[in-house]
Amino acid sequence: MNYDQFFTDAVDALRRERRYRTFADIERNAQRFPRATWHSPGGPREITVWCSNDYLGMGSHPDVVEAMRETALKRGAGAGGTRNISGNSHEIVLLERELADLHGKDAGLVFTSGYVSNETGISTIVKLIPDCVVISDELNHNSMIAGVRMGGRQKAIFRHNDLDHLEELLQAAGNRPKLIVFESVYSMDGDIAPIAAICDLAERYGAMTYLDEVHAVGMYGPRGAGVAERDGVMHRVDVIEGTLGKAFGVVGGYLTGSRVVMDAVRSYAPGFIFTTALPPAIAAAATASVRHLKHSTKEREGQRAQVAKVKAALAAAGLPQMDTPTHIIPIMVGDAKACKAACDVLLTEHSIYIQPINYPTVPRGTERLRITPTPFHDDKLIAQLAEALTDVWSRLDLPRVRDAGHERRTVAMGTAPIAMPIAGG
Repeated sequence: MNYDQFFTDAVDALRRERRYRTFADIERNAQRFPRATWHSPGGPREITVWCSNDYLGMGSHPDVVEAMRETALKRGAGAGGTRNISGNSHEIVLLERELADLHGKDAGLVFTSGYVSNETGISTIVKLIPDCVVISDELNHNSMIAGVRMGGRQKAIFRHNDLDHLEELLQAAGNRPKLIVFESVYSMDGDIAPIAAICDLAERYGAMTYLDEVHAVGMYGPRGAGVAERDGVMHRVDVIEGTLGKAFGVVGGYLTGSRVVMDAVRSYAPGFIFTTALPPAIAAAATASVRHLKHSTKEREGQRAQVAKVKAALAAAGLPQMDTPTHIIPIMVGDAKACKAACDVLLTEHSIYIQPINYPTVPRGTERLRITPTPFHDDKLIAQLAEALTDVWSRLDLPRVRDAGHERRTVAMGTAPIAMPIAGG
């Protein structure tokens, strides 16, 4: 039995479908962010990164780096184990208090990543609610989809941001317990959920709400708590999930909510109980970042200004960007091979790093580049980006005029979303 052949065949299938992913060998430069060094086949080259989720450059902020350095010297590099055995460091306790305060909740719970906090958080919550129906937005992140599946409860999927469809599903669930699972900022299309209206429906039909603010924390609201804070509805959401690995610039995920819900998840969630805790140095760095962004608006204001400039430059160049109200700027390509070729030319010819976004992250035919400007992408870099993209679009003969605003994802991780009947199991 040639077991290796099974894996070779699987990888070859990805290559045939133009979905095989390659990773560039990149060294971030904390002193010159968003510049980095690409260890190319021809040797090291300086490049500019335009697709980082370190949206505000907080991964290089002196206070954040110093907090990590000081704590590592005092506490060591690791956590010492799971939190249930030996890893419940004081630094994590302080971080959870900071996060609970950020979202105006009783308690917080830190996980090793945003994926884990969603997967294990959602699955644990729904398992603890007898006869629960989970009602999920069709464009939710794979970590949320995995959490819903792991929960093993009945599910229904509503069309993206479609309040009428959501209400139909809530009505169909009757008096059963219900959990609405959705995001604030959707990372591939850059659009925003109608949080207040979803909360209205949840209150009308007696549903609990679970909101993923991963792409919004640090970015929106007076203290960077996300879109729910910006819209004045944070107190109406039952559970708010976020990440420490994007705008906060570190790593880790978290949940915030009522003390009893957080205690129940802490006590039952396998993804919390059986994994090594975040090291104290990571927790201290995250706390420094959260505290800074609670009081400083400079980073958010600078980022918004550069995002507006990028959008204007791309519009002037006639490039098919999607019209989004957020910091996420998708540029539609619509073909996997062309998308990869565009990224290759940008990197090799223009020293600009942008990863192609293709299936299963987005449906076939909606492949795209995803640009995320930071406050540190200055006007010179923006001009270089627009010039480079114009060259690539001409060189590869990519379409410039298309209704990019209507290119929306309709599948999640390769599975077409189906509105499942409540009685369907």
